[in-house]
This record gives sequence, C-alpha cells and structure tokens, in this order.
Amino acid sequence: MSKVLTSREENYAQWYNDLVIKADMAENSAVRGCMVIKPYGYAIWEKMQRALDDMFKQTGHVNAYFPIFIPKSFFSKEASHVEGFAKECAVVTHYRLKNSPDGKGIVVDPEAKLEEEYIIRPTSETIIWDTYKNWIQSYRDLPLLINQWANVVRWEMRTRLFLRTAEFLWQEGHTAHATSEEAINETETIINIYADFAEKWMAMPVIKGYKSENERFAGALETIAIEALMQDGKALQAGTSHFLGQNFAKAFDVTFTNQEGKLDYVWATSWGVSTRLMGALIMTHSDDNGLVLPPKLAPIQVVIVPIYKKIEELEKISEKVESILSGLKSAGISVKYDNDDKRKPGWKFAEYELKGVPIRLAIGQRDLENGTVEVARRDTLEKSLIPMETIVQYIVDLLEDIQQNIFNKALNFREQNTTKVDSYEEFKHLLETKGGFFLCHWDGTAETETKIKEDTKATIRCIPLDAPLENGKCMVTGKPSNKRVVFAKAY
Repeated sequence: MSKVLTSREENYAQWYNDLVIKADMAENSAVRGCMVIKPYGYAIWEKMQRALDDMFKQTGHVNAYFPIFIPKSFFSKEASHVEGFAKECAVVTHYRLKNSPDGKGIVVDPEAKLEEEYIIRPTSETIIWDTYKNWIQSYRDLPLLINQWANVVRWEMRTRLFLRTAEFLWQEGHTAHATSEEAINETETIINIYADFAEKWMAMPVIKGYKSENERFAGALETIAIEALMQDGKALQAGTSHFLGQNFAKAFDVTFTNQEGKLDYVWATSWGVSTRLMGALIMTHSDDNGLVLPPKLAPIQVVIVPIYKKIEELEKISEKVESILSGLKSAGISVKYDNDDKRKPGWKFAEYELKGVPIRLAIGQRDLENGTVEVARRDTLEKSLIPMETIVQYIVDLLEDIQQNIFNKALNFREQNTTKVDSYEEFKHLLETKGGFFLCHWDGTAETETKIKEDTKATIRCIPLDAPLENGKCMVTGKPSNKRVVFAKAY
C-alpha cells in the first residue's frame, strides 16, 4: 500500500489527488474542469446532504427548485453581484445545432441565436428574487424560508477535484423577512447549523466569523463564514451565510405591506455549502494509508472479513457472522460482510483502509474456537481481540470513540498551528515556514488587507465572532486595532 499514494510530506497536492482517485471518490471527466463523482464519493455526499437537509427542515425551511438558466438582464440589476461573478459565467447564446454544410459533423446554427443570452447559474439570487416578487405581497407571506439542492457552474481555469471545479453540487438557501433583525437572526442561525454539522458530523473544528469587506459575497452587507484548517496549514472556507439587506429586494422590486399597512422592501439572506466539503473532509483527517472517515459519514461503518483456507471454514464463519450482522444492523450500523472469494484478506484489508472504513472485523477458525473477533480501528490502526458475545455493544461504543477521537486530533492540530503574531516580518517568516492560522491585529482598511495579500498571498479568513477585545497595533501600519483577526493562506 505504501506505493498507492504519494506521501503528504513528499507532495501534499499529489497525495490529495491520488487519494480522491484511488479511493474511488471521483475522477476527472471528458469535460475540462468538471468531475465525475463516483458511487463511493457520492454516498458520502448523500449522507452530508441528508443530515443538513434534516437540520434545515427542523428550523422551518422547505426545499424548492429554480431554473438553471438565468436571463442575462437579471444580472445587471444588482451591480456588485454582477461584478463579483461576471468573469466566471458560462453563457448560452444559441438554441439549435445543424449538420455542417461540408458534411463533417455538426455546427451551431447561426440563425438560432437567442434574443437574450442565458447565464448558466453560478448562484441563484437573481432568478429567485425575480420569482419572489410574485410570491410576496404581505407580511403574512413572511418569512419565506426556501432552500434548493442544485448544481452550479463557475468557469474555473485552475481546477482540483471537489475543491474547485467548473461545475459542482451544493445547496443554496434564499430567505425573505419582514425586518432586518429577523434576517440577521436567520444568517446567524444558519452559520450555527453549518458549524454544528462540521464539528459533530464531519469531526472538523471550525472558526465562525465575519468576512472582511474585501472577502464578502458579491451583493451582501455582511458575510459570516466557517473556516477550517487543513493538514498542510492552509485554510478552507467550508460554508457561508450572507445578510443581503434590501439590495436584491430593491433590484427586483420585491415589496410587502407591513403590519402598519405601509409598503416596504423585504430583507434577505442567502447561504450555502457545496461538495467542497468533501475536499475538507479528506484533507482534515486522512493519512498516507488513505481516507479516514468520521463514522457518521462513512458509507460503510464496519466491514467483516473472513479468514479461511477451506470452504467448510467459510461456512462456519458465515454462520457466526449472521448474528453479528443482525445485531449491528439492529443498532443502526451500516455493515458489509465481504466474503468474496476472488480477493485475498490482505488485499481487502488494504482496500478498506484506503477507503477509510472506520472499523474492520476479521474472523478466522481460531477466533471461532476462542469466541473472539479481531477489531481494527482505522483512525489509530490499533487492533484488539474482543469477545464475540459483547462485540455489538463494543462497536457501538467504539464508533462514538472514533468520531470524537478524530475531532480531538483535528482540534489539537489547529491549536498547535494557530499563532499570535504582532510583527509583520515575523508573520511573513512564519507563514512560509510554519503555516496555519495567524491571529494578528489589522487596522480595518481594505488597503492594508490588499497589501498583505499582494505581499504574502495570505488573506483575512474571518473576524471571529468570539474574538475578545484586545487593544493593539496593526502589524503593518501600526494604527490602532481592538481585536485580532485570522489570517492564512487558503484554498
């Protein structure tokens, strides 16, 4: 197995790419910049989707679906929005093909030009707010809490599987409210849902914080994000929630009659996470042997591999395994019994380790005689012999322990790689030699932020919600600052 993956130390980017492909999660497609999500990778995404969808619905949100095509004129209605996305838009200009006059293939029919071009959605604010105009008349229609699961296209030139592709899957919430306070509360509710999901399901610690003006979503008054630290010391933005104010309501003339009988514009939010979470999951936990998956998101939580030489031994093992399978399934655990005789146990051990299955059970003739099961946990690679009669409860407890252990490991890594810095020279030095999160004073100006980015490629990842007040001086200009912000290089 040592040759299956490039090591993280040797080449982190190549390790990541090797792992995504070798673990059967995704592959590059024939369409430049796009990916094929394979069944094993999609099974993880489905678990993410199911958990998040339940969380949204528990807070009153419902799902809908809106067109993938957006009239070009819609984008011109909100100036900062179009400026933010203009360079990433794929544009549909024609609606028909025809046979080439020279008989060689097909060509775009020049007579089938659209009167108005369509943008393939990079995000849906414009088409959704044009729709909301017809749905909202009175305060009785509010709040409107809509989410959609969809695909989007952003024409990326430099792509990496899951992390940055021209087309990706996501969810996008779009809500309308009667007051700014309600909209701000919605923005905070969603970022808390994202943080809970990241930490309790993905076992990935995150920092919640406001984006600086330079880093805000195009068209938002405020953006709150969750930021995670990957094993190579780079940050990854794992989810965002935006307070849009009345910008889109005014752009699309979405008004309502309030309780005082006066006409007013509604207040808006939007928020989303994407298949980028898959990349975050891989880079937060995995190692040189393959994936390390948190049990809550693992497609297979337990695999059972029989060890035998003769078919009679397999039959006896299979009889014993039946009761274990039944007990695990009754406990709500996804389990696979791999009795495929075309692969040897050693190959299976390596394959399930590569795919990050949290627990592997091995049962042979000697185990039958001794009434034991060999249990191997993926996170630490430790093995134990456990009595068969207690194996189900042992696994239930062990899955919880693995979930917590990999969260603690990631949290410890973040703490060890979070550094307070006051000197710009020290910041630049540590950024290149250590990496990670840097807590620094900043004077609050876009000019200083831009200078730091140009000098170092590091950006303000967020201004933490829980950042304590602390009088200091900006590490670049020496101007006063009352709290530290999080800087890092990022994906």
